[in-house]
Amino acid sequence: MTSVEVPYSIASALPSLTVLDITNDVRHELRDSGYEDGIAYISPVDDVALVRVQERESGFFTDLEDLLTRLVPQDERDRERQLCMLLGPRTEQIPFADGELCLGQWQRILLLGFDRPAQPRWELTLLG
Repeated sequence: MTSVEVPYSIASALPSLTVLDITNDVRHELRDSGYEDGIAYISPVDDVALVRVQERESGFFTDLEDLLTRLVPQDERDRERQLCMLLGPRTEQIPFADGELCLGQWQRILLLGFDRPAQPRWELTLLG
């Protein structure tokens, strides 16, 4: 039996929030880099996006969508930028050892976007 690992997948697609799971893609980039130990910095390329390490649990995304709607209503002008500001830093730092990301068993690297990108756009910077 052969298995195929999808580089990224849609974790959630809600009215104002798209969440893409980029964990597998980041792992492949790290393995191909040749670095053994250090810190991986994952940053979104788009202005209205951010990266978070989180468990991929559907209830979380629904709760997050509700919270974001309460914080900044859907019809608010420049809503996406306000949400990015409220949600904090756009980049995640993840240590890695022996060429593997140091994530918990259920943790995933998620790219949160507010403008429905056709594909994930992120940058990986490795410090090792």
